[in-house]
Amino acid sequence: MSDVTDTTDPTGDDMDELNDAIGAAPPPAPDLPLLRVTDLKTHFQTARGVVRAVDGVTFDLDRGKTLGIVGESGSGKTVLSRSIMGLLPKRGTIREGSVLFNGKELTDLDAKAMRDFWGSQMAMIFQDPMTSLNPVMKIGKQITESLRQHLDVDKGYANELAENLLRSVRIPEPEQRLKEYPHQLSGGMRQRVCIAVALACGPELLFADEPTTALDVTVQAQVLDLMAQQQRERFMATVLITHDLGVVAGRADDIAVMYAGRVVEKASTAVLFRDMKMPYTEALLSSIPKIAEPSHTRLATIPGRPPDLVNPPVGCKFAARCGYVQDRCLEEEPPLLEGTEPGHHYRCWFPVGTPEGIEAKARNDAARAYASSGGEVDVTSAASGAGGSV
Repeated sequence: MSDVTDTTDPTGDDMDELNDAIGAAPPPAPDLPLLRVTDLKTHFQTARGVVRAVDGVTFDLDRGKTLGIVGESGSGKTVLSRSIMGLLPKRGTIREGSVLFNGKELTDLDAKAMRDFWGSQMAMIFQDPMTSLNPVMKIGKQITESLRQHLDVDKGYANELAENLLRSVRIPEPEQRLKEYPHQLSGGMRQRVCIAVALACGPELLFADEPTTALDVTVQAQVLDLMAQQQRERFMATVLITHDLGVVAGRADDIAVMYAGRVVEKASTAVLFRDMKMPYTEALLSSIPKIAEPSHTRLATIPGRPPDLVNPPVGCKFAARCGYVQDRCLEEEPPLLEGTEPGHHYRCWFPVGTPEGIEAKARNDAARAYASSGGEVDVTSAASGAGGSV
């Protein structure tokens, strides 16, 4: 079960054959992005109450571009992607808002109508290949299933296309691998098979839900490089979902940071890393291990835990864990404010790097220092003078 892969590029003939079989993509809708999500909400009815898993998300994604969606576990990233694709439970689910894909509204379609989109126009690479692949079905069958469904080809030609797909994702001895079961492959190879399954019918939109979580660091880089190569060759739009800002730093055109079911900051990748405003984004970046730090350096963590989505707190949802928190944050939830750079938006009354934010952070640090020295001070009370409007 080695992760050794074929380092040679697939031949031009292989790619031409795949592209010919897939056929031309449908013509784009005029003056519209490939994907336009507007005020999308996905709520689940439970015994405890309504869980607001996704609560008003809006973004656009153009062809050939990559959007990175970043956040902790439970922030709503995976539910957002499944909600866009219509992969939600039939019962106890409330979905509102608009999802325009290639100019067509998807929220009005049932599961039967969505089958025309799944695989052929949009696809997903799931987080764990061992559970997303059928353990009792051979690799070849799992790839050819969608080919025969959407491309209407015979079994022999489907097998030939499946072999070319495995070769295109750099799996050695593809003919032999088609006859094997998932447990006979390594983790890296299983993830490559999942990529091949997702790309089989030439989708225009690819969701990658933490595709490298269970893989070694070196294999992670190989898989991400492979996805980037396939995206360039096919001019796909990609939504890359991860909890690690470092993964999307050099691989996404734009980044949306999610917390408690909402986008709390979004911007182009360059702008976000140069001028981040949301304290949560800053905290995520600070939690990444630094190579320059000496061994055994204590890792930075985000204190506390995400809020209860059944009974969310009043005010900013990140306030209880934020180093910039002020009285206003606990009383009034900030809207998505517009930054100085085009396309940069964030939810914060005291943004990172602004005079208001610097003052709020200094006041809180002073209050904590006083409390740790034996005094008793409430951090938010000490900051009461900064509760005015920004």
